[in-house]
Amino acid sequence: MDLLSIKDPSFLKSLSQQELEELSGDIRKFLIETLSKTGGHIGPNLGVVELTIALHKCFDSPKDKILWDVGHQSYVHKILTGRAGQFGTLRQYKGLCGFPKMVESEHDVWETGHSSTSLSAAMGMAIARDVKKEDSFIIPVIGDGALTGGMALEALNHIGHEQKDMIVVLNDNEMSIAPNVGALHNVLGRLRTAGKYQWVKDELEYILKKIPAVGGKLTVTAERVKDSLKYLFVSGMFFEEMGFTYLGPIDGHDYNDLFDNIQYAKKTEGPVILHVITKKGKGFQPAETDTKGTWHGTGPYKMDSGDLIKPVNAPPAWSSLVSETVRRLAREDERIVAITPAMPVGSKLEGFASEFPDRMFDVGIAEQHAATVSAGLATQGMKPFLAIYSTFLQRAYDQVLHDICRQNLNVFIGIDRAGLVGADGETHQGVFDISFMRHLPNMVLMMPKDENEGQHMVNTAINYDDGPIALRFPRGNGLGVKMDKDLKTIPIGEWEVLREGSDSAILTFGTTIPMALEAAEQLEKQGISVKVVNARFIKPLDEKMLSGIMGENMPILTIEEAVLQGGFGSAVLEFAHDHGFNDVTIERIGIPDKFIEHGSVKELLKEIGMTTENVVDRIHSMTPKKQKRA
Repeated sequence: MDLLSIKDPSFLKSLSQQELEELSGDIRKFLIETLSKTGGHIGPNLGVVELTIALHKCFDSPKDKILWDVGHQSYVHKILTGRAGQFGTLRQYKGLCGFPKMVESEHDVWETGHSSTSLSAAMGMAIARDVKKEDSFIIPVIGDGALTGGMALEALNHIGHEQKDMIVVLNDNEMSIAPNVGALHNVLGRLRTAGKYQWVKDELEYILKKIPAVGGKLTVTAERVKDSLKYLFVSGMFFEEMGFTYLGPIDGHDYNDLFDNIQYAKKTEGPVILHVITKKGKGFQPAETDTKGTWHGTGPYKMDSGDLIKPVNAPPAWSSLVSETVRRLAREDERIVAITPAMPVGSKLEGFASEFPDRMFDVGIAEQHAATVSAGLATQGMKPFLAIYSTFLQRAYDQVLHDICRQNLNVFIGIDRAGLVGADGETHQGVFDISFMRHLPNMVLMMPKDENEGQHMVNTAINYDDGPIALRFPRGNGLGVKMDKDLKTIPIGEWEVLREGSDSAILTFGTTIPMALEAAEQLEKQGISVKVVNARFIKPLDEKMLSGIMGENMPILTIEEAVLQGGFGSAVLEFAHDHGFNDVTIERIGIPDKFIEHGSVKELLKEIGMTTENVVDRIHSMTPKKQKRA
């Protein structure tokens, strides 16, 4: 079938099962070919081809609301709603978003990039539907990994209590990004092998009702048998006890099984769980046999071999540099333990887990729990390393504030993917952590200029005993600098002058240091001498150096790959105000007050004006009396 000709899902209504099977093959071929060039979340989408087609055939989107939890598996949905022609621009600047996006289509009724939100949103939509006396189906699609998130469990509790009509599709592929962990995962494992509970229960009820009751005794017996049957066929009966009608397990690649159960669910009052078993990566051997999560989301790859296309002889990835340094230190310090909320692969903790299996804890998609577990470890004299992406740390803000900082506990937080991350877009840009971490009492926040300084900062954090400390580091690879053999400890709050200058100063850190140095070099040729400071401690500030610069009344430009509101530049302005440096010119460059969409980091920086050229222009405007050399 020509996928580019699809305008909306209505064409599915008239397709035969054979035509649906052919469509499934066409979509898988299209995804494998297209994503080999653009990269993207191939594994999750290959697994939900039949499920997505079945949902759009059985329901009427957008009247019926299909919500994709996380959104990693929304590509097939996008194809069926008329966006196949845009897949050449997937996750690229000004191109098709990798997640549901309302401005793209009326069929994208919920935007998401973080997991475990779909059930709460669906409950809101169901309440609104009933208040407005409308008639529609609400169908959240949530993965077994996302179901471990606390927010999803809170929503299940509310939905089951209110008994709202809703069909929850549990897409169970035994994986989130990495293999799932936890007791709930084990419950689902038992459900997968339990057999078709609902059909057997209904059949037994029908038969019992045909037998004349004697003195009402058989009726009571029938109810007892039905209740016992729950526990016989479905170990634990988690969903039924929560107030849901459970249907499953269902073969997510068998159209007959899908259609029978969806139609049954549509006739059932109250909330229903459709437990659908799918195979992540189905139809592409490298992704289908992946057991680590490598094929959850990738860059470009070779279709014939499945080899990922990566730079040759690239410097080590930042995630690897940090986790391997922690691993190195853990060999000498048995107090060091690692905690991750379902990101052992992304955080490059496989090596640590292999060497120290008893000191590595993947808590699942439970960022709040991860933070407080780390706090609990610290109360007992351990040295917890919490490896977490900046975008996911947002979900644990209160736990960092209340449980870690308030108790001044020695937790080392590794803030991965800090700054712009590119293709994953606005839901994943790590640009808010400075603003929501800088104002927390007792917190130390730092970011290295290169991987050599990065390893020393890891050592500094592990040896810091005066409270919480966080290390920001970007996505991608280091600069390829020479690495010191011996690890050092950097004095807390001490900045570093990278280039002397007398006319103005640039204060920056991390990924924007090369930009500042390049701008200073250009300005030197134009007769303007610029001091460049590696402000590697975002909190606390180097007050001695800052007082010296401001005491010379030197114009200051701060640069940060983070939001300006409440950021590093704000801290410098606050210092100037609080210490009476009211005449010093201070300007800031950073992320403006808006969400930054997807694209390459270079393209995004150019869009928001974070370029060498803009730095040069800003310094010129701040030193107007300085003339260029003839």
